[in-house]
Formats: sequence, C-alpha cells, structure tokens
Amino acid sequence: MNKRESINVQGTNIVLFSNKKEDYISLTDMARHRDRENPAQIISLWLRTYSTIEYLGLWERLNNPDFKPHIYEGFKNESAKPHFWMSPQKWINETNAVGIISKSGRYGGGTFAHSDIAFKFAAWISAEFELYLVREFKRLKEDEQHRLSLEWNLQRTLSKINYRIHTDAIKEHIIPRTVTSEQTNYVYAEEADLLNVALFGMTAKQWRDQNPDNKGNMRDFAALEQLVVLSNIESINALLIRQGLPQSQRLVELNKVAITQMRSLAGSQHLGQLK
Repeated sequence: MNKRESINVQGTNIVLFSNKKEDYISLTDMARHRDRENPAQIISLWLRTYSTIEYLGLWERLNNPDFKPHIYEGFKNESAKPHFWMSPQKWINETNAVGIISKSGRYGGGTFAHSDIAFKFAAWISAEFELYLVREFKRLKEDEQHRLSLEWNLQRTLSKINYRIHTDAIKEHIIPRTVTSEQTNYVYAEEADLLNVALFGMTAKQWRDQNPDNKGNMRDFAALEQLVVLSNIESINALLIRQGLPQSQRLVELNKVAITQMRSLAGSQHLGQLK
C-alpha cells in the first residue's frame, strides 16, 4: 500500500490509500458524515441491505478469483430477512472478499473499500455527498497525474544530461581518433544497449521486435523508477569507462547496481505503506 492521502468532503476528512494500484477509500471516515460517534454502526446498516450484498457479490465475482460465491449466495438470501446483520469483518472473513478491507489500530484503522464500492456507499449516505466525493476524488487524481508527469519529465531530462556525460566518456576513452562517423554511431549504440541490457534485460532492437506497434523506444515507456536508475547507471558507466574496465565487466557491475537500486526504490515505496 502506498502513502496515505486525504480529501475533504463537506467538512469531513476522508483518508485514501492505494493497494496494488487500486484506490481504497475509508468508509469509516465517510460514515462519520452521517454519525460521528457511531461510524461502524452506519457501515453495518448499509451492509445489511439486499442491494448492497448483491452489489458487493457482483464486484467480487468480477475482480476476485478467490471469492466464495456459495457463501455470498447464502448471505444474499438472508439479507432479505429482517433479522439479517453484517459487519465488514464477517463479509471479508467468510467470503474471502478483497473489495473491503478492515484495518485495526488507533491511527489509520477502520474500514476501507475499493473506490467502486466506496462511491456506492457515498450514494447511500446522500446523493449530494456522493457528488462532492466524486469531485474531490477526481481532483486528487488529476493533481497526482500532473505531479507524476512532472517527475517523469524531470527524470527524463536528468537521464538526457547523464547520457551526454556518458557519450563524452565513450568519445574520450573508447572511440579511436580515426574511425568514421558511422563507426562512431555504432559504438554509441552499443554502449546505449549495454545500459538497456543492464536495466531492462534486452537491447533496443529486441524491444522493438517485441513491441512493433509502439512508437518510440523502450525508454519512452519506462517507469519513473527505471528512469531514475537509468540516470544513475549512465553516470556510473561513464566512471567505469574512464577507469578502463572492459565492456563485459561493466555490464555485470551495472546490472548489479540496477538490481540493487530497483529493489531499494521498491523498498522505499513499501516503507510508505499503511501498516
């Protein structure tokens, strides 16, 4: 799970987080808009309705291969009876649901639901509340995409700057003075592919062969984390070239660095997750 964020909907602060790139919204926070003292009771009242159980079951069937539909069918039948009662924990534990998550803890605890389900809950609270929630959620995601775009462009720029340092090192220490421009371009391409193999596990040609419909190169489709590592190993390769290391040895060393740094970036994201 990634770092938590929050939005304010009609004076109620609502926490969100991402789990495997899917957005989850706090039902507990949303329920406080209806009853600040008893949010769990509000959620249970919503869960006991036939329409809610039917919707949750359909969502799980579409998104969760481990869902237990036979348990769900029993709950759906029972939900038509006046004595029926349901809690998030009961729904999760007995049906193996993933659309709703129940977290314990004084800070960051409560019941969270996938945005598809959370919007349904918001509509049950009130149509006005749902509209404001959707608006604030869209604003948050637009801001997030804008921020990611700026970060990606920054890393792309840094990568280009380091590429210049990288090509200067090639020019000074690998390319003899008498080669033709065609031979020079071949050496540059060969060193660029050294970085591609170290980080992406394939050459530029191999990527193009596997992605004939994509315009651009593999670096245009790289993740932000990959661009960060690419920028770093370009500088490291320039240093290794100046030290006189052969290409085969540099490939091994750069691959080790790429693996270590990608794992480190993944670990940094993990540290920011909800606990």
